Amino acid sequence: MKTLKLLLILGVVSFTLYSFTSYVQDTWVVPEKYVTMKNPTDPKADMDIGKSLYSKHCKSCHGKEGYGDGPKAAEQKGDLGDFSSAAFHKQTDGELFYKTSFGRDDMPEYTKKMPDDEDRWLIVNYMRTLKE
Repeated sequence: MKTLKLLLILGVVSFTLYSFTSYVQDTWVVPEKYVTMKNPTDPKADMDIGKSLYSKHCKSCHGKEGYGDGPKAAEQKGDLGDFSSAAFHKQTDGELFYKTSFGRDDMPEYTKKMPDDEDRWLIVNYMRTLKE
């Protein structure tokens, strides 16, 4: 009977600790409306503007090449991601737009700093060029 109680307690403690792992915490749920959202901009047009906006607003944390190694990266608590990875590029443009627009945790919301949706779409287009 003591063994059963001990196993039950260990199971509950293990489950509780698992719920605090980074896998569970790092899941960034994007509303379906954004997952299926189509990019209204031409990915080949205005690339210089997208690069300029990325340099101004994103590079300090995410780095020049999007590796998450910018000068402010060490100050951030979470994983800044790797914009050159296959996992990053599997996301839809709408998912990237949502994350860029609304942020979470250390990632700030950019709807106020960049109120024009087109600017954030241009950043999404530029981030697509950061492949290995």
